[in-house]
Amino acid sequence: MWFELFRDFFLDLKAQRTRAFLTILAMTWGTVAVVILMSFGEGLSTQLRSGLMNAGDRIMILYGGETGKPFEGIAKGRKIGLEEEDALMLQRAIPMIEMISPQYSRGVSLAYKKVVTNTECEGVNPLFEEMRRMYPASGGRFLNALDVTQERRSLVLGSRIAHDIFGEEDPIGKTVMVDGVPYTLVGLLQKKLQTSMNNGPDDQRAIIPYTTFRTTYGYDHVGSLVVRPGDPSRQEELKKEIFRVLARKYKFDPTDERTLFIWDFIEAEKMQNKVLLGISIFLGAVGTLTLLIAGVGVANVMYVVVKERTREIGIKMALGARKSYIQLQFVFEALLLAGIGGTIGLLFSALMVWAVRLIPSDSGAMEFLGKPVLSPPIMIMTAVVLGTIGLLAGFFPARRAAGVDPVESLRYE
Repeated sequence: MWFELFRDFFLDLKAQRTRAFLTILAMTWGTVAVVILMSFGEGLSTQLRSGLMNAGDRIMILYGGETGKPFEGIAKGRKIGLEEEDALMLQRAIPMIEMISPQYSRGVSLAYKKVVTNTECEGVNPLFEEMRRMYPASGGRFLNALDVTQERRSLVLGSRIAHDIFGEEDPIGKTVMVDGVPYTLVGLLQKKLQTSMNNGPDDQRAIIPYTTFRTTYGYDHVGSLVVRPGDPSRQEELKKEIFRVLARKYKFDPTDERTLFIWDFIEAEKMQNKVLLGISIFLGAVGTLTLLIAGVGVANVMYVVVKERTREIGIKMALGARKSYIQLQFVFEALLLAGIGGTIGLLFSALMVWAVRLIPSDSGAMEFLGKPVLSPPIMIMTAVVLGTIGLLAGFFPARRAAGVDPVESLRYE
């Protein structure tokens, strides 16, 4: 039976080459539209998600505010300044906290030989490397525990500002003057994409131990505390615990939201994921509609085939062919047309994705668009859509063919 189905298909293909070619071309184009749009959407989603995570990997940044409610006889409007010891207190009091770091910040002057430039400097602890994805480039390192405990003058620089200062010279181990104080450069940060930032991108930043920062500049209060929960899904519960613990120390109402400002990267990631999901659905819908139009073309072709082969169908039924066989014949041909066009489309799309991925994406528009990703879910979804369209494109013409009256069809010219 299957041999006969294939034989009939190729005989019809040979007889109607132009029509078959245009039908397959339409399915190929529809498949390419779906796959390319979804692949670029996946690449864009991956790049934007990475850009947000590079600024803060599942963290929350706490800033001191001012009281918005009176509390225990104290008038509202009192400023709340966070301190270094608050980091250790929160770590001990709240088991949900996985990592925490004090964060000082100020503008500084950097000087090396005749080169002088200004940038933002932060005083942090070694956990900052993981929380802010400040990974060191090869040959250097980030801050370590000894840098903090011994208040070393260790310096880490962003890749761009390091290039501005040193050019092509190897900077590791060199002495850089930070506001006139000598620091040893121990590492450079890897280049990364950031879609969110605080006082400028990390590749233009200077990093020193928070203890050294405090001793050098004599700050009484930290600029902020950077917190990462062990379970990101519990960040709302963690916020309430932070307010509760700090309210006990600083004497404010734990429900007073103005006392602390929390920059929640976890919530921002959730919102971004929803936006990116919407973009993916939109792109997939556009591609699927294009493929659906091609499917309508296949259905029209199959209706024409039924009309042209009415006499042949009548002869087969008169000789004993069952309606199920007649239906299967036309559904099979429609699926085969969709399958051939879809396979060519997938192969062509894979070639295009491979070619685009060879384009450098370190700068320009490609840095934000990212590289397209031809993932298994995209291919599976395309195959399912192709199969569904092919099945529907063949089912209705097949039902019409199976309903042909053998006697009337033998009179058909």
